[in-house]
Amino acid sequence: MAPVTDVLPPEQPALAGLEVPRARRRRLPAPPGPASRLPVARVCVDLAPPHLDRPFEYVVPETLDAAAQPGVRVKVRFAGQDVDGWLLERVDRATHEGRLLPLRRIVSREPVVAPRVALLARAVADRWAGTLADVLRLAVPPRHARVEGEARPDAAPDGAAPGTHDAPHDVPAVDGPSVAVPPVAPAWESYRGGPAFLRHVASGGAPRAVWTALPGTGEQRWAAALAQAVATCLHGGRGALVVVPDGRDVDRVCAALREVGLADVAEGGPVARLVADDGPAARYRAFLAALRGPARVVVGTRASAFAPVADLGLAVCWDDGDLQHAEPRAPYPHVREVLALRSELEGAALLVGGHARTVEAQQLVVSGWAREVVADRAAVRARTARVTALTSVELAREGPAAAARLPGPAWRVLRDALLAGPVLVQVPRAGYVPVVACVRCRTPARCSTCHGPLGLTRGDGPPSCGWCGRLATDRRCDECGASGLRSVRVGSERTAEELGRAFPGVTVRVSGARAAGGVLAEVPDRPALVVATPGAEPHAPSGYAAAVLLDAAVASAGERLGAEVDALRRWLGAAALVRPTGEGGQVLLVGDGAARPTQALVRWDPAGLAERELDERRGLRLPPAVRVAALTGTRDAVAAVVTRVDVPVLEVLGPVPLPVDDRDGSALEPEVRTLLRVPPSDGAALARAVAASVAIRSARREGGTVRVQVDPADLL
Repeated sequence: MAPVTDVLPPEQPALAGLEVPRARRRRLPAPPGPASRLPVARVCVDLAPPHLDRPFEYVVPETLDAAAQPGVRVKVRFAGQDVDGWLLERVDRATHEGRLLPLRRIVSREPVVAPRVALLARAVADRWAGTLADVLRLAVPPRHARVEGEARPDAAPDGAAPGTHDAPHDVPAVDGPSVAVPPVAPAWESYRGGPAFLRHVASGGAPRAVWTALPGTGEQRWAAALAQAVATCLHGGRGALVVVPDGRDVDRVCAALREVGLADVAEGGPVARLVADDGPAARYRAFLAALRGPARVVVGTRASAFAPVADLGLAVCWDDGDLQHAEPRAPYPHVREVLALRSELEGAALLVGGHARTVEAQQLVVSGWAREVVADRAAVRARTARVTALTSVELAREGPAAAARLPGPAWRVLRDALLAGPVLVQVPRAGYVPVVACVRCRTPARCSTCHGPLGLTRGDGPPSCGWCGRLATDRRCDECGASGLRSVRVGSERTAEELGRAFPGVTVRVSGARAAGGVLAEVPDRPALVVATPGAEPHAPSGYAAAVLLDAAVASAGERLGAEVDALRRWLGAAALVRPTGEGGQVLLVGDGAARPTQALVRWDPAGLAERELDERRGLRLPPAVRVAALTGTRDAVAAVVTRVDVPVLEVLGPVPLPVDDRDGSALEPEVRTLLRVPPSDGAALARAVAASVAIRSARREGGTVRVQVDPADLL
C-alpha cells in the first residue's frame, strides 16, 4: 500500500442544492481616541522595585477625560497585569517615543494625592533614599467606597448612578474661622518668645520654634497651649496640623480645641481627628474632610503628617522624642523631619514641642534654623514640683534598708501624699517579673529550648520563656546546678502587688499596654496608687500629689544612642503630671541612675542635657552632627551597594556582623551592617547615591537582601 502523504480534515457532508451560510465576522468596537486636551497622564505605579521609582506615561482615553484628574487613583496595565497607581499630572506631549498604553480605568474620582502632598512625598522619598510609591502608601489611607458615598452622594463611582449610596449625608462646610481669639494667649505668656511666635503665625508668617513646655493644669496645660496656637493660626485665615504620639494625646488636644470654640467636623466645626486606630472608615472620613475643605484643622498620629490641609499655616509635632513618631516601614521617615520639610515647602510655621528636648531639636536651635521658646527660671520653679534623687549616697543613713526597692523615705512620701490625692509610681518594665536569674550564682536564666530569657507572669507559677512561651518546670542552672530563682527586673504588676500589701485599704490602679485594664486615660482626684509604665501615665484633673520614679538605673542604662536623653524624657513626662511645689507636689527618683539625666531632672533642665549630648556627638561624629546611612543585609549584597556609592566626602564603617536571631531555631543567613557617614552638607548627595545604587541592584536582580535606613534611630 502506498504511503499516505496528505491527511485531510474531516468534512460535514451537505445535501445537494442546499446553500451553506457563511460565518459572520464579529466586529470589535473601535478603541476610544485620546483626549483632545492634555492627552498624556504621568502615573506613579504602586510597585515595590526601586528601579521603577519614576512616573510612567499613559494615554488618557476620551471617555476618561473628565475623571482623569491629577491625584486620582487609577488602574493601569504594567508588565502584563493590572496594577494600582496614582495619576500625578497630565501633559501635552509624552517623553516616551514609543506607543503608550491607555489608562485602564479610574478607581475613584477623589483626588487623594493633592499637589502639595505629592511634592512633599517626593521630598520625603529623596530625603530617606526611598521610593515615591512607598511614601504615598504611608500618606494616603486605603480607599473606603462607602465613606466616599456618605461624604458626597453626588459623586458616584464609575458605572454607578449618583445617589445610590447607603445613607448619604453631607459633611458640613466651614467657610472661614468662626472663633474669637484673645489678644494674648494665657498659656504662652510665661515663655520667652511665645507671644512673638503667635503674632508671626497670626500675621501669616512662617516662624520655626522649639518649645520646652512646663507642667500645668487648666489653661496652662500643654494641650491648651496648642489649642490656643491653633486658634491663633485659624484666626489668621490658615489651616493647622497637630501630630501627637498616640490616641490619648489626640483626645486631649481635641478636648482643648473644643474649649476654645473649635468643634469636630461631625459637630459642624473645623477639626478632624485622623487616627489609624479609629478604623478604616473613620480614618478615611477624616482624610476626605481635610481634602475637601470642611476640616481646616487636623489632629492625629504619625500618618497625619501628610494630611492634605488646605493653606497650611502651622504644623506642630508634640513630644518628638517618642518612638511612635518614627515610621517602622520603608523609607522610615520621622514626623519631626517630615513636618520640617513641609514647613519649608508650604511656607508654614513649625512648632516642635515637649516637656523634654531631643538632641535633634537642639540641633535645629543651635544651627539657627529654629528659635527656642522657653520659660525663665522663676517660672520653672513656680510651675514644677520639688524633685529629689534618692541615690545610694542619699540613702546611706538608712543602713541595710537602703537596698530596698522602695526605701524608707519613698515609703513615707507615698504615705503622706495619699492624704492629699492620687500618687503616681512609674516602673520602667511591664509584666510581673520579666527577668529572673539563678538564686546562687546570679546567672541570667535561659530557656533550654531556644535560649530565650525566663520570667514570671504571676507569683505562684513556674517561669516561662519570653520568646517561645514554654514553661521551665524542672529547670536547673547550667553553671551551678541550683534550682532557685531570684528577680532581676520587677515589672508593674509585681510592683502593684507589693504596694497593695504595703498600703492595705488603698486603691491600686495599673496602667499599661499589658495591664488588665489597658492604658488609662485619666484617674479621679481621690487617694489612690497609680502604677504605670513610661508613656502610659494617666492624667489627674488636679495633678498628682507626688510621683515616685523607680529603678532609675534600669531606665537610664543601655548602649542605645540617646539613652540618657530618652530616660530624662520619660521621667519628665511623669514629673509634669505632679502638682507644683507651692501645692505640695514632690517627685522622688529612686535608684542610682546615670548622673547627667539625674542632675537634669533635679534642675529641670532638659535643654542643658540636650546641648551637652550634642556637643559630645559632634566630637564623636554621630547623628545629628553628621548624616548616616545604615545598610543592613547579607555581606555580598551590602558590599555591592556600597561599592557603587560615590560621594566626595564619604567614610565607610564596617561591615560589622550582627548577631543571628535564632529564637525559632531556624538557621538564618548571617547579616552585616555597614555605615556610610558624611558631613551634614553632603546628606542629600548621600541619599541620592544610595538610592541610585539600590535601584541598580533592583534592576540587575542581584541576590541577597539589603535594608537601607538613613539616620536610623537605633544606630547603636
